[in-house]
Amino acid sequence: MFKNKTLLITGGTGSFGNAVMKRFLHTDVKEIRIFSRDEKKQDDMRKLYKNEKLKFYIGDVRDLASVKNAMYGVDFVFHAAALKQVPSCEFFPLEAVKTNVIGTDNVLTGAIEMGIKKVICLSTDKAAYPINAMGISKAMMEKVFVAKAKTVDPQKTLICGTRYGNVMASRGSVIPLFVDQIKSGQTLTITDPNMTRFLMCLEEAVELVLFAFKNAEAGDIMVQKAPASTIGDLAQAIKEIFNANNDIKIIGTRHGEKLYETLLTKEEHVVAQDMDGFFRVPADKRDLNYDKYFVEGNKQLEQIEDYNSHNTERLNIEQIKEKLLKLDYIQEELRNWRIT
Repeated sequence: MFKNKTLLITGGTGSFGNAVMKRFLHTDVKEIRIFSRDEKKQDDMRKLYKNEKLKFYIGDVRDLASVKNAMYGVDFVFHAAALKQVPSCEFFPLEAVKTNVIGTDNVLTGAIEMGIKKVICLSTDKAAYPINAMGISKAMMEKVFVAKAKTVDPQKTLICGTRYGNVMASRGSVIPLFVDQIKSGQTLTITDPNMTRFLMCLEEAVELVLFAFKNAEAGDIMVQKAPASTIGDLAQAIKEIFNANNDIKIIGTRHGEKLYETLLTKEEHVVAQDMDGFFRVPADKRDLNYDKYFVEGNKQLEQIEDYNSHNTERLNIEQIKEKLLKLDYIQEELRNWRIT
C-alpha cells in the first residue's frame, strides 16, 4: 500500500509524528516528509536518524503557501499538527483556532489542489462534548474535514479522521510529570484521584491511523476502543513501579479539565459501526433540507450511552503497571533510576 509512495506528516516533530515516521522509515516507502515550524527539532531528527528517506520542510499549517510547498509529489498526508495543551489553549483560544481549525482547512485545501490521494486528520477525545478551547477547536476541526470530504471526489482525494484518547507518556502528559516528581523526591500532584482517562500507547495510536487508512470512507471518524484508569490508580501504579514512597497531594481540577473523557457521543454511538476493536462513525450525509431534522428522529438515542472513560474497561493497578512497563519511556527511566 505504501510501496514507493511519499508521505507527508504535518506536525512531524511531535510525539505522534515521530512514532509514524519510525513505523515507516525502514519499510519500502519512497519518502517521508516532516513538516513543522520547529527547526531545532527537525535538526535533531535529521542528526538522529541520518536517513535519506527523511526530508524536512519548515512551515506552518497556518500558511497555505508553505503547506502547498511541501505537498508537491506527495501521495498521502497524516495531519498531526495541532495546539494540544489544554491550559495554553484556554489562555490563547484564538491561537488554537488558527492552528487547529484554519490550519486544518489549509492542509485540506492544499491536498485537494495538489491531488493528494488520502488525508488522515488526527483528533482527540476532547472534541466530544467539548468544554475547553482545545476540545472546541478540535471539534471544529472535525466539522471542517467532514464538510470538506463532501466537496471532493473521494476517488481523487479521500478525507477522513481518527479520534483517540490520551497517549501515554506523550509530551505534556501526566506520566512524565509523575516520574519527574518521583525522581526529584517531590510530592505527586493529582488534580482529582477519581478522574478517568483512556490509556493508549503511541503504537496503538499509529495502528488506529493505519486502520483508518485501510478502512475509512470519505468523512468518517475512526475510533479505537481503549481501556481507562483513574488518575489516582495511575499515580499509585507509577509509584509501585519505581518502588517510591512519595506523598500524594490533591490540587484540584485545572483550567478546562473534565472528570472523564468521551470517545463517542450518544449521537455518534447510535450510528457507529462496530468493527471489533474499532468504531467507524460515518459522515452525516444530510443536506440543508431542514424538513428532515423535524420529521425524522431516532428513538434509539433514548437507550444508548456515550462511550467514555467512565464506562469503558477499567484497569486495576496491576494492569496499569503491565501497560506502563511496555513503554520505552518507562523502561529508560527505570534504567536511569537504578543507575542513580
